[in-house]
Amino acid sequence: MEIKRIISESMAVKQSIIDSQELIGNIEKVTAQMVECYRNGGTVYFCGNGGSAADAQHIAAELSGRFYYDRPPLAAEALHVNTSYLTAVANDYSYDEIYARYIRGVAKDGDMLVGISTSGNSKNIINAFVAAKEFGVKTVALTGESGGKMIDIADVTINVPSSDTPRIQESHIMIGHIICQYVESEMYPQ
Repeated sequence: MEIKRIISESMAVKQSIIDSQELIGNIEKVTAQMVECYRNGGTVYFCGNGGSAADAQHIAAELSGRFYYDRPPLAAEALHVNTSYLTAVANDYSYDEIYARYIRGVAKDGDMLVGISTSGNSKNIINAFVAAKEFGVKTVALTGESGGKMIDIADVTINVPSSDTPRIQESHIMIGHIICQYVESEMYPQ
């Protein structure tokens, strides 16, 4: 096992993010939009598949629970955590509709939807973005290098400069933590 090589590859992707003013600017933009969403009483929804679903749940928990310090909770939800809903809609409609149907049931103007997909081509997230647009919900795509099809529909795309799924996911959680830290400190300064 080439442990040092793997760590070096992860560090190189993160260095590419540091070196990209566009990516840094998009992270700042998402953070500002999320703070505005919360100040206006909105909710931030997250969705993903597989490891990206785990990341969605992780980031939602940091916002709704706490990140660095004790403070009031922020309204954040990962859309996949209700397994009865998920399996019913996937069975009765299609797996491609699981997130879009949920968004149509709960979203309101001023909310945000963050879709996490390393390829940027997850049909169920793309469909959720389409549904979100119907309600004035801002959409954010966390993707890999190409941005996939999500780049064409998202309001803001943060496309990690890599095509290697594990390196992309490592960067997604880092970016999620950065957003959580800044949102927490803006909403509830110490």
